[in-house]
Amino acid sequence: MSYTLYHAKYFAHELTQRFASKVTAEGFDDADNLDKLTASLSDAQVDLNPHQVDAALFALRSPLSQGVILADEVGLGKTIEAGIVISQRWAERKRRILIICPANLRKQWSQELADKFFLSSRILEKKSFEEATKKGNFNPFEQTETILICSFQFSRSKDAYVSRTNWDLVVIDEAHRLRNVYRKDNKIANALKDALSGKPKVLLTATPLQNSLLELYGLVSLVDDYIFGDLRSFRQQYARITSEIQFAELKQRIAPVCKRTLRAQVREYVRYTERLCITHSFTSADDEHELYTRVSEYLRKEKLYALPASQRALMTLILRKLLASSTFAIADTLRGLDQKLEAILARHEAVSIENGEDAWVQDFETAAEVQEEWNDDPDFDTVEERTAQYFSATELDEIRQELEEVRGFYQLAKSIQQNSKGDNLVIALKKGFEKMRELGAAEKAVIFTESVRTQQYIREILIKSGYDGKIVLFNGSNNDSESNRIYQEWIAKNKGSDRISGSRAADIRAALTECFRDEAQILIATEAAAEGINLQFCSLVVNYDMPWNPQRIEQRIGRCHRYGQRFNVVVINFLNERNAADVRVYQLLNEKFNLFNGVFGASDEVLGTIESGVDFEKRIVQIYQSCRTEQEIQTAFDALRHDLEESIALRVDQTHQQLLENFDEEVLEKIKVESEQRLDAFENKFWEFSRFALAPFADQFDDENHSFRLLKSPIDSIPTGNFRFLSHRLPHDRLPKDAQVYRIGHPLAKHFLQQFEKAAPPCAEVVFDTSVTTRKVTIPEYLIGASGWMQLETLTLESLESEDFLLFSGMDDEGVLLQPEQCRRMFSLSGQIVQDHLPGPDPDFQQALDAEIARQRRELEIQRNQQDVHLFNREMDKLDQWAGDRRMALHAELRALEQEIRLSRNNLRQINTLAERVKEQRRITDLEKKLADLRFQLHAAEDAIEADKNRFLDEVEKKLEVKPAQSTLFTIKWKII
Repeated sequence: MSYTLYHAKYFAHELTQRFASKVTAEGFDDADNLDKLTASLSDAQVDLNPHQVDAALFALRSPLSQGVILADEVGLGKTIEAGIVISQRWAERKRRILIICPANLRKQWSQELADKFFLSSRILEKKSFEEATKKGNFNPFEQTETILICSFQFSRSKDAYVSRTNWDLVVIDEAHRLRNVYRKDNKIANALKDALSGKPKVLLTATPLQNSLLELYGLVSLVDDYIFGDLRSFRQQYARITSEIQFAELKQRIAPVCKRTLRAQVREYVRYTERLCITHSFTSADDEHELYTRVSEYLRKEKLYALPASQRALMTLILRKLLASSTFAIADTLRGLDQKLEAILARHEAVSIENGEDAWVQDFETAAEVQEEWNDDPDFDTVEERTAQYFSATELDEIRQELEEVRGFYQLAKSIQQNSKGDNLVIALKKGFEKMRELGAAEKAVIFTESVRTQQYIREILIKSGYDGKIVLFNGSNNDSESNRIYQEWIAKNKGSDRISGSRAADIRAALTECFRDEAQILIATEAAAEGINLQFCSLVVNYDMPWNPQRIEQRIGRCHRYGQRFNVVVINFLNERNAADVRVYQLLNEKFNLFNGVFGASDEVLGTIESGVDFEKRIVQIYQSCRTEQEIQTAFDALRHDLEESIALRVDQTHQQLLENFDEEVLEKIKVESEQRLDAFENKFWEFSRFALAPFADQFDDENHSFRLLKSPIDSIPTGNFRFLSHRLPHDRLPKDAQVYRIGHPLAKHFLQQFEKAAPPCAEVVFDTSVTTRKVTIPEYLIGASGWMQLETLTLESLESEDFLLFSGMDDEGVLLQPEQCRRMFSLSGQIVQDHLPGPDPDFQQALDAEIARQRRELEIQRNQQDVHLFNREMDKLDQWAGDRRMALHAELRALEQEIRLSRNNLRQINTLAERVKEQRRITDLEKKLADLRFQLHAAEDAIEADKNRFLDEVEKKLEVKPAQSTLFTIKWKII
């Protein structure tokens, strides 16, 4: 096939065409809105799951929407759904985008955006914020070059900056943390609600509703304050649903803003493997148990000088986790406590305590994130540090005794050269690899520990056991010599390719992950690897250390047990049978949270009972701290189990589930079929355009695999070499490792698209050949051998949603008009320019062509007006319901007060004593005054409601104002042979 400059210009405009949402009087048909997303879907390295496309279309339905809640169950890809929405907004050049998420998910979000959507992002935190302001950027949130990611706590602390930024989109992950926003004491939620008011939002949560419908009201109010009147009216209508009518009404009202899909509903499209658990029990040696017992008693003391009072609970958690990890982890930590106490004694100063920023905390890499999570909790209590400058003599004696005690722990820990758990690791690994062989899976294992020092200890054990040269370490710094060697080799191997991001942190993560995938057998990882990396090529997870936060465990296993995993995932857990508390914690994690078995692992219903896992973690710390005997431990855990069972029972409420579901199998099937067809058509058009544009620069074009070799780059920043087209038909994990990924968002593609969009070709004669085509193109028989004139114009209707139209007008030499579709089909044929720089059609032909363009434009403007009327009507319906809620609440209060006055007057007739009658009359008088005030307030409130309605209508009218723009792309003389 040969194409012309006119083909390329048409293709370039068609490939970059923008679409607006389509809506009828009956509502939105998401399958009919697929054109809006086609370019974004083709540019993303994600599998095409129809429920995810449906959710993204749901979020993009209306330009007047203030946002949506995507509430799919765990494991269905809410991150991908949000990523598609982000990618679409980015493509529309709406690039003020903010992601707010828990601190421990920031890296994961950054990695997902880069890996799946080729979008750059920056984590904004205290350090990077201050660096930006020092460079003169007085609002680091205000930018359009990259997507910003920050934690709940940080965005709350900078809410004034967040509020001043005119966001195009805000994504809030784990949004159920804000569900109690209706409570005025929830400072974080209320601050973020105020800061993000009026900004378009996508809220992601698997647990939008836990104990009360008021929580749903809270989340919906974060999205749009006009869905329900106010808290008072919501309570009156829905606090207790007693009828099907009430239930149906509530479901109808939240349906436009909340979408939930269950895992059971998409099994046809999404294949999940199972989890298989192996519990490897061991018994700690006497010296290890002695160390554990002595340090535990030390941590239970009321006063400790080595730990900062304001972070005592958090530091206790870290010390206990290091103690359970290995004697090597706790030994150096104890040495750090020893040195701190020595420093205090040397200076006699309290100020030497450094609030937890000690070097020994660095061994527990998630310390900063755990601290932020604990501080995110509105119920988190901090203890004031002492204000006295110097210690008293009595206190110094106590410090000397504590120092002697800590030094004894340290000496005992250093004397222990072997750990029972470490000795059992090799045995457990052999069991795991045997299971891998049985399943037919690769013999690869990821071993998780919470300590960097334990990580080194595990490495030494495995090297001695025959795994030398087969091990990769992965932690928060990745600065050991072996990791640096792997990184340098990866850089050299990928030199000149777009696989190198330029960020050492991101590139070394990629290098270590690929080394584990392609060369090594074992990855020993700290919690840093539980975030943001895809290990689906591995199906053996070893929890050497067990976090107490169930969501961290789920995150670990989720690195391997995820969509795309081909084998059942085996999870090995270590359990110290000599520690009664450890045994009970494991029972809860296994039986109540169901983390280690089954198809899906921990359900959102269960994980939702514990917020971010902090509540559960705190309860565990409290038990370890307060219980000494086995009986005390059993009693405390029984109480915790009972509380969990009650919470879980409240969560598993079928009424709540049904309220949020709006699943439609027919729509999903239609989306599945049509999205694949449209992507196929889009990708074929893009490939044909690219072949023409790249012809002077490349060779070895492979039409079957959509690959080519770039010999000479038109852009200095793009290296030459092999390129492979990103197609939804090609599994993304099987893209050739030696080829760059070519896609519509690639700088090379953007260069050519812009070049041909801007081209101004002269009027020419183009001959279209029906005998040369790669696919069947239907051309009417009477047009073969005919010739005539054709004009292509672009029309853009600019408003809140911009939409592009390509308007063809054509006619043959006899003056008979062609259908626009017949003109389009010509450009599916091979073409050749036989004469250029023609003078153009004569005035009569030109007038007829212009008249046809004008007719099409009028039709499109009428259709757009009808669309806007439907959108306006939907907003009016919502506004009327909102106003009705507000009025109903006011009138209900008025009626209640009138009823109280009537009852009081009846009571007055029954009273015989003068004193009591005077007292009751005064009460009635007060009620009547209150009634008069309420009636006055009612009138004022009515005026306020009407004022709000008018203001809202003015905003809607302004947003829907359409500004048309039209221009001619080219005019040609055509002939079909």
